[in-house]
Amino acid sequence: MPTLARKLRTVDYFTLGFGTMVGVGWLVLMDDWLQRGGPVGAMLGFALGGLALLPIGYVYGRLVMAMPDAGSEIAYTERVFPKSVSFATGWMMMLAYLIVCPWEAVAIGRLAAYLYPPLASGELYRVGGAAVYAPELLLGLGLTLLITFVNYRGIRVSATFQTWTTFALLAIFFGLVAFGVPRGDLHHMVPAFSHSGWISVLLVLQIVPYFMTGFESVPKCAEEARIGFPPGGFFKAIVAALLVGVFFYVTSVAIVGWLVPWQSVASQSMVTAVAFQRAFGNDVVVDLIVFAALLSLVKIFNGNFIAASRLLFALGRRSLIHPAFGRVHERNQTPFVAVFSLGAITLAACFLGGAILVPITEVGSMASALGWLASCAAYQRLLREDRRPRLSGGRASGRESLIAAIGMTVALILVAMKLFPFIPGSFTRWEWLTLAGWALAGALLHRSARRTVSASTAAST
Repeated sequence: MPTLARKLRTVDYFTLGFGTMVGVGWLVLMDDWLQRGGPVGAMLGFALGGLALLPIGYVYGRLVMAMPDAGSEIAYTERVFPKSVSFATGWMMMLAYLIVCPWEAVAIGRLAAYLYPPLASGELYRVGGAAVYAPELLLGLGLTLLITFVNYRGIRVSATFQTWTTFALLAIFFGLVAFGVPRGDLHHMVPAFSHSGWISVLLVLQIVPYFMTGFESVPKCAEEARIGFPPGGFFKAIVAALLVGVFFYVTSVAIVGWLVPWQSVASQSMVTAVAFQRAFGNDVVVDLIVFAALLSLVKIFNGNFIAASRLLFALGRRSLIHPAFGRVHERNQTPFVAVFSLGAITLAACFLGGAILVPITEVGSMASALGWLASCAAYQRLLREDRRPRLSGGRASGRESLIAAIGMTVALILVAMKLFPFIPGSFTRWEWLTLAGWALAGALLHRSARRTVSASTAAST
């Protein structure tokens, strides 16, 4: 039976984690960040939010070292919880990655139209009041086909693609930041906060988990590490992705606030591009910023596609859904059924446009926190039972248990922020309907798989 190819290095895991985390929010949503917190409030919000996720990153690093399984959360929870909990965790976590794919497919057309406005023409129809344009739709469909083909061809091709786009983004962005520093002024950051100090920080903290989701994608490719790969490389990649991600977000806010008086641009779209254009007085700089965003978009699409396909593959391999999803291509050594299935879903979702995807995105944000909570709970229980392989390199220590407890607390707060109606930003009716629909689809697939397995077992006996 063919297995997944073993090709990945530490740098590949870093670019997977970082690339799945950092998208185009630093360009298209900077206005929202500044309105929420002001420059200093937004910087503190991302810094503190990233630090709060470090215990969760630590837990994932320990778990993947002990259990290098493509199922990640599925594998961790099945060791200590019933199969139903394992399936539910994996199914919800897959939504967190899957929904990013059509979002990026839709966004590619919008970013391209910013560089070449005629692309935003040829309206085909409207969904939820938002127009769907033919050129933008074709770009989204084309990008989806490219990502699907790259992932079908092999993990080495996909990882190389991810590495080049990630480091190209970092080189362009930090190069522009270096040239921009002499053109700014500290006084542009006054006032430092958009509201009172801690209110500004808290308003930004609410959205940080959504933009920091992705570091936990590293374990999804744990089975594809090259021969002789040191287990500690997983841990290093996760921590590096988290820290570089935080630094990137804080720097993006800082440079905008440094270049121009932030209140003069906070209500505009593409604030980051506007700030650089005003500081340099040159549209070429704007083109470079948008090009960097396009690279970022492609890599986050690819990273989330990889993570979602591995979870779907792991569910199929365990017969938690139809076993066909667990098949591996003999030559390419990729989970080709899972890859093609996700490609088809993304292609179909492209036709819905951006408006209809907003509720699903909110559910996806909560789903990530739910997966984090389940993983930290599994780690806590494994430590308590002191099961082999030893998760902490020896007898479970109080420090390990404390870190797991902190991770559970952070994740639980993030889940509560979406589920409890008295908390601002919690689910609306559409989010609840989306969550119910996804859960129902999963339940039907799971039930169908159980019937298939039962029939196969009966036939063999």
